[in-house]
Amino acid sequence: MLYLIGLGLGDAADITVKGLQAVKSCSRVYLEAYTSILTVGKEALEEFYGKQLILADRDLVEQGADEILKDADVSDVAFLVVGDPFGATTHSDLVLRAVNAGIPYKVIHNASIMNAVGCCGLQLYNFGETVSVVFWTETWRPESFYDKICKNRAAGLHTLCLLDIKVKEQSTENMMRGRKIYEPPRFMTVSQAADQLMQIIHRRREEGEELGMTEDTVCVGVARLGSDNQLVCTGTLRQLASCDMGGPLHSLVVTGHLHPLEVDMLQLNAEPDALRNLQTIDSSTYTS
Repeated sequence: MLYLIGLGLGDAADITVKGLQAVKSCSRVYLEAYTSILTVGKEALEEFYGKQLILADRDLVEQGADEILKDADVSDVAFLVVGDPFGATTHSDLVLRAVNAGIPYKVIHNASIMNAVGCCGLQLYNFGETVSVVFWTETWRPESFYDKICKNRAAGLHTLCLLDIKVKEQSTENMMRGRKIYEPPRFMTVSQAADQLMQIIHRRREEGEELGMTEDTVCVGVARLGSDNQLVCTGTLRQLASCDMGGPLHSLVVTGHLHPLEVDMLQLNAEPDALRNLQTIDSSTYTS
């Protein structure tokens, strides 16, 4: 049996009882280590679970899945994922490979950013398509995430922006030379994501384009959701560009239409004057 087990968002204790029972029954336990991170390291998990963990990086999961599935038809193997197992598409691929190999599988769910983001005060059913905001480079500056945010806002919907994580990444030179030398881990912050969005807004304004959001659009930054020191901050995009929210992981929410109850909830963690320029669409709807 292949178990795909969600670990939740905080620390070792966030695993479910059912998930922990499954881990303890498995002969091998893999820890997926590239789509997200917990606030504690591998050693803390091993101590809590009473099991040795095998780190599974992107190469192993996407190119060496046969190694993970080896003997899973005659013994139990666990694949641990921060958040929920289906928060990343690569894990669906692992399930399909197991099915094609005749290996049964079981999924044990847990909290993920996709539902925990509701703590910021925005109603989950008012969210549109989730987007990923990637680190720009000197030669690659994609803007598709901005267009998707504007599409959501045109429909009155909020946008959850998942911010880039660079773990075990190679520089272009090392990759071309075939050297297994990796760059230090990098985790995009709310301020970095806000700054990139503002650069897009500035460029498109200069080109005379009609804007789907501005520097004054109300946004919410969240950091380390599920941990004891999680942080939520509501502000305009401009305010969040200069907001230090501490260590990883961060996510950004761009608001759409706001219900009065959502406005009241946002006010709990708002920067000064963050909601001052809200506009009324009707008696029960606001927007920025």
